[in-house]
Amino acid sequence: MIKFFKLSGALEALSYLVLLLVAMPLKYIWHMPLYVRWVGSFHGAFFVLFCIATGLTARQQRWPLATSGLALVSAFLPFGPILFERRFLPQER
Repeated sequence: MIKFFKLSGALEALSYLVLLLVAMPLKYIWHMPLYVRWVGSFHGAFFVLFCIATGLTARQQRWPLATSGLALVSAFLPFGPILFERRFLPQER
């Protein structure tokens, strides 16, 4: 379950950055709104996947409510899920 959480977090973080750094400039600078629709749809799907992964992982790992909430809030920051993972998840050796 931890691997699923990490993968969904990486996908969510990457899609958020592509949305902010690629699709949004294409929309507002070069007037190409189609990219925001596509990238935004993928980002929304990855966000929902991350929320589900957070809930399942929190339940399996018995995270306190504050840790679960912080994981969800991290999705609103660029690289947030990756930073959360490095701070709160056990590191693989």
